[in-house]
Amino acid sequence: MPAATEAARADRVLQERFASGPPHLVLVTRVTGAAKSVDGRAAAAQGERLERQLSADRSVSQVVSYWQTRSPSLRSADRRSALVLVRLRGREQEATRAAGRLVPRTAGRHGPLQVEVTGEAASRGEALRLTEQDRIRAEVLALPLTAVLLLVVFGSAVATLLPVAVGVLAVLGAQAVLRLLTFCTEVAVSAANISSALGFALAIDYSLFLLARCREETAAGADPETALRTALRTAGRAVLFSAGTVILSLASLLVFPHTILRSIAYSGIAVTAFAALAALVVLPALLTVLGPRVHRPGVLARRLRRRLRRRIRSGPHPGSRADGLGRWGRMALAAQRRPGLVAVTVTAVLLVLATPFTHVRTGLFDDRVQPASSTVAKAGAVLRHDYRPGAVITPTTVVLPHFDLRQRAAELDAYARRISLQKGAEQVETATGSYTHGTRTPAARAAASPFASPRGVWLAVTTPGEPYSTANRDLARTLRRLPAPAPVLVGGPGAVLDDVQQALVSRLPWCLSLAGTTLLALTFALTRRPVMALTALLLNALSLAASFGALVFVFQEGHFAGLLGGFPVTGTTDVLMPALIFGIAFGLSMDYEILLLARVCEEYERAPDAATAVVRGLDHTARLFTWAALTLAAVMAALATSDLVMLKIIGVGLALAVLLDATVVRGLLAPAVLALAGRATWWSPWPRPTAPAPQPLPQRQPLAGTAGAQQPRSDP
Repeated sequence: MPAATEAARADRVLQERFASGPPHLVLVTRVTGAAKSVDGRAAAAQGERLERQLSADRSVSQVVSYWQTRSPSLRSADRRSALVLVRLRGREQEATRAAGRLVPRTAGRHGPLQVEVTGEAASRGEALRLTEQDRIRAEVLALPLTAVLLLVVFGSAVATLLPVAVGVLAVLGAQAVLRLLTFCTEVAVSAANISSALGFALAIDYSLFLLARCREETAAGADPETALRTALRTAGRAVLFSAGTVILSLASLLVFPHTILRSIAYSGIAVTAFAALAALVVLPALLTVLGPRVHRPGVLARRLRRRLRRRIRSGPHPGSRADGLGRWGRMALAAQRRPGLVAVTVTAVLLVLATPFTHVRTGLFDDRVQPASSTVAKAGAVLRHDYRPGAVITPTTVVLPHFDLRQRAAELDAYARRISLQKGAEQVETATGSYTHGTRTPAARAAASPFASPRGVWLAVTTPGEPYSTANRDLARTLRRLPAPAPVLVGGPGAVLDDVQQALVSRLPWCLSLAGTTLLALTFALTRRPVMALTALLLNALSLAASFGALVFVFQEGHFAGLLGGFPVTGTTDVLMPALIFGIAFGLSMDYEILLLARVCEEYERAPDAATAVVRGLDHTARLFTWAALTLAAVMAALATSDLVMLKIIGVGLALAVLLDATVVRGLLAPAVLALAGRATWWSPWPRPTAPAPQPLPQRQPLAGTAGAQQPRSDP
């Protein structure tokens, strides 16, 4: 939550002036064995002992327990469990570290009590622990998967190890930058996992395209040095522009004030820059040192490659009608023969996939993102079943920082009555009493009220349902508009959700404009053709919309949960997830678009017509797209094995976006749309000088059946 929001300021005022606020840790204690009630002598004695132990800890600022207050709201209806509420000192990072130390020591068996711990700080601490486990597991799974895929592509163990080595270098460099960032800004616990997976996948993709172009030039008869120079001049230039698209897309997330978006943007930019640097500097150096040995297959590599590529091989088939074309080239040729039908059909399918996104219901992650086996998830489940979290754990808070209770008690009474009449407010408690539907129950006489201090007063509003629900958000909005006797700060989960959404929505146009404008300009700088650049942007947006719809269908509605290892279905989508996935997936999708358009423009300088340039450009690159997408999907699938729902969503979302974009969109929709655009695709606002074209080879003849094959190319 951004520190400048109203909910964050309300929480700070509660802590500083009233020594109150939502607890960082919630201990759910339950009697076991022969004990029947938390009111029993043994259970009460152990509960009081636990309270004293926690109060003595230097990181704890306040402890409130059932045995201290005897409040019925802190005890379950069956009297077999009770709550202990703990507030910690310091800011979020200090509280998280303290929770990581206290939770293992507190959870477990304590005499007749079984203790489980939940709460915001406990959830963050558990997420930090699971994130480290997931990162190691993802790396162990991703390395062999990508190595096998690369071995199939190159058939050479040496060529296979080079992209993996480049990927490891990129990840290590980004981790060093991420470590430095922790000294100057807050960094989300998931940033390391996401940046590691992203950097490893991008480094392999960039290395794959450079190595493939080197191999292509070598097979055409060029010596290794000339082949490397040609690869750097063509594929290397495309890689540089491609890395620029990913960096600019991630940079668009910096317009948001949310810590998780900013930290992932910083780490993603760093890892992308390291991936491009390693691919363009380290890889050529290794190729120069190793020489021809890079492409020399071993016996095991040849056998594995031959077996695995029998069914998925995309080379030209003997007797093919389009001589010299592979499977992807023939697919592009077929799409150009009936471009209208293909474009309408594929677009309709993508729009159908995007339909579930129109039913998205936004919320925020809570303890349910933890695996069901963790103590945080277990305690959270008990809390929801046996208690009313909106009453004592996460009420909506209304703070009046500059209110004199002694002189204006009647105004506070009237204000509390109005709040209790609002939809979603079950009960209001403050210094003047307890209010339900406009009726007041006077407060019991006490030496000092917890709701008042010489520097203000506050009200606790009990709400039903889940803390981060739309009902709580709507109540927070209502209370912020409700006339008050003094300036107010509204806090609590509903207010947090409202603040996060408002900050996101207000800056979303800037994010979309920045990403769209910069990537359009970068694509135009590469191709020099505005219509082609605009087409690439629109196709990218269409594929992303389909991916968003699929994510809502799977994670919000719960389809295929068993296939993905199981996850809690809350009926909502975290409000930050679409923006986060957009920032990463938009750049990755444009990454493939840049590589495709670079090769298409290169072929356009040599092909006898525009349609042939598109077909041959796609034929040369689409097979690499497929393998690059498979390697990236393998890395993201390893990320999706995480026990944390957030990482699972990101892994599945990025894998879907990349696979969909690299196959259906680039293989069918792109050539069809370029054919429909016709000569406008190749229009450039200024003439582009070109070198004399080499003598055409026999296979460079116009392709029969393509739009424009009957006409010679005419540059507009």
